[in-house]
Amino acid sequence: MRNLKLIIKREYMARVRNKTFVIMTFLSPLIFVGMIVLIAYLAKLNNDETKVVAIHDANRTFYSDFENTNDINYLDVSTLSVELAKEQAMKDDYYGLLVIPKQINNPTFETEVKFFSKESPSFIVISNIENTLSRKLSNMRLLSEGVESSALDKARASVNLDIENFQGEKSSKLDNITKMVFGGIAGYLLMMFIIIYGNMVMRSVIEEKVNRIIEIIISSVKPIHLMLGKILGTSLAGITQFTIWVILGSILLTVVTTILGIDTSDGTIVQQQALEAASNSNTMQDFVIAFSKLPLLSLIVCFFLYFTGGYFLYSSIYAAIGAAVDSETDTQQFMLPVILPLMLGIYVGFFSVIENPHGTVSVIFSMIPLTSPIVMLMRIPFGVPIWEVALSMLILALSIWGMVWLAAKIYKVGILKYGKKPTFKELYKWLKY
Repeated sequence: MRNLKLIIKREYMARVRNKTFVIMTFLSPLIFVGMIVLIAYLAKLNNDETKVVAIHDANRTFYSDFENTNDINYLDVSTLSVELAKEQAMKDDYYGLLVIPKQINNPTFETEVKFFSKESPSFIVISNIENTLSRKLSNMRLLSEGVESSALDKARASVNLDIENFQGEKSSKLDNITKMVFGGIAGYLLMMFIIIYGNMVMRSVIEEKVNRIIEIIISSVKPIHLMLGKILGTSLAGITQFTIWVILGSILLTVVTTILGIDTSDGTIVQQQALEAASNSNTMQDFVIAFSKLPLLSLIVCFFLYFTGGYFLYSSIYAAIGAAVDSETDTQQFMLPVILPLMLGIYVGFFSVIENPHGTVSVIFSMIPLTSPIVMLMRIPFGVPIWEVALSMLILALSIWGMVWLAAKIYKVGILKYGKKPTFKELYKWLKY
């Protein structure tokens, strides 16, 4: 046990004292924040340009429904012919020309409204134009049928379902969105942590093997202690680096955006829709309430357990691969079986768990040890029976023990093998030694 502690300390200090590690620990948040600020600035710069859309309305009834905004100005060119309107739009470099034919005024006749532009128009601009025309036409057709649009507006009713389970616990649509966001972030963070720091374990083993340092170390340390020491030491270094990233990145992002006055929420359709929804209801307040309803203590405990378990499981595989090869180039043949379960867990999480967190596919993949750390983390916010969590953790714990044993067998033989690329058949033979 004393040797294990020494190895953990050695691996940890070797990582955190490495110049590359130190530089990337402090440089990565700068790069990350710089990218966010740059994207936000470019989006703002792109939206600062006011778009001029010319409208040729043969009916002279639709133009008044188009309201100018900070981003779009509408210009009436209905007095010109369509051809002259096109020439003017190209000459004055308008964003586009909207041509509304006269037949569109006839409720029984369908025709196409055309939009001419030099380049592919924005989805938001086209959606705004389509919505404006749709509302106007709907009102016109209602009037032709003798129905006042104001009467129809009064007759409209909105329904908000009160969601409640059979035990009397209430929830809402926003609760489900909050759970999806929490589960998705947790699963994605685990996958990235495994890939980044699992590779670090593998590279550490390869480096010592190539430099022949391992031959000296193995004479006084058991292979399994050496492997576990590398995994634990590297994981502690990873947690240290990750913590610094989160703290430093948050501080930098807050300071930079405040000084420059850049709103990082600008520039996407989804975010614009979210802001529009927020203006119609107390979305932020509802989100805080929904977040407070989450079983945070159990979520944090389960996150820690699955995060640790998943990392140990995959790090053992990475350590075994590092011991079996002589260079990083030789690891490519073994990486697909490692990455595939991680990607499968993410896809199952986003396409099955979110749709039906208690379905057969979700339950099965939350029990399979190679995918359970990700899938179960995405299921837990939706409420999972205790026996399912306990069974999943038991299977994961047994799998970790089995994988560490198998990895140690490969590690024991592989760290002293040089000059030949191993095959899966040879790895199977090593397990019998």
